[in-house]
Amino acid sequence: MDNSVHLKYLIVNETDLLWGLTVNSVGYQPISSNSQYPPSNHPTRYLFSTDKGRILDEYQLLYITKGSGTFFSKSGGKIKSQRIKAGHMFLLFPGEWHSYMPDRETGWNEYWIGFKGINIDNRIANGFFNKQSPILNVGINSEIVQLYQEAVKVATEQRSGFQQMLAGIVNHLLGLAYSLDKNFTLGSSETASRINRAKIIISENLKTVKPQEIAQKLNMSYSSFRKIFKEYTGFAPAQYIQEMKIQKAKELLTNSTVPVKEVAYMLGFDNQEYFFTAFKNKTKSTPTEYRRFTQGGDK
Repeated sequence: MDNSVHLKYLIVNETDLLWGLTVNSVGYQPISSNSQYPPSNHPTRYLFSTDKGRILDEYQLLYITKGSGTFFSKSGGKIKSQRIKAGHMFLLFPGEWHSYMPDRETGWNEYWIGFKGINIDNRIANGFFNKQSPILNVGINSEIVQLYQEAVKVATEQRSGFQQMLAGIVNHLLGLAYSLDKNFTLGSSETASRINRAKIIISENLKTVKPQEIAQKLNMSYSSFRKIFKEYTGFAPAQYIQEMKIQKAKELLTNSTVPVKEVAYMLGFDNQEYFFTAFKNKTKSTPTEYRRFTQGGDK
């Protein structure tokens, strides 16, 4: 995208609302050093004084690719100030007072997209994003830039179904932001390396592996290992091993004629009954029923 300003402000119809997420605005603009902010080319609905701040009735996801600045938000009645730099995204929440501005000496390049709907409300309610941690450290990422540029293009053309296309782009942006920030927050490449090594140990020793043994091989206390493993994967180690066993069982039941009892033994289940119970709790069908369904008949 060139350095010219690209701003699109959109209307939403009743059918669009049924999709679960709609986009109200999308844009990009470079803010040069020692220039007015916000620029005067914003419509009244989005204009604000950096001193007085503003409250929106939508979410906005902003991405800074150059320069630095400051973000202010008021959560719980207290104004909090946070530094913004290139490679940061920050999420604005509806109904929450905020303000932000680039440093005068640097300016900044900003991308943004504004949206609302039940899909994003559910993600907030389930804790994927929260007002206490609005800044996401994603780094300078060409895929994110391309998604914003594609959103501007879709909003400019406004072909039939453009709101649904934009909703897909927002979902992609949110997924990338969540993943990249989570990996950054989890720390060093050493941590990632340990988790990946743990996954390999599990994969190569699925029948007999025990979580405490993995921690020992990684020279970690079990409590520390369990904590970072769950933060990284979303599963406690024992739960992850169980999930992997069920996935392997599904593969064997689908792609082989190995007896069910033998499948249970191969995966280290103590007995066939326990295997049946664990498999049905996860898949809502018995191993025999699953095999019959996936192999297309009675097996």
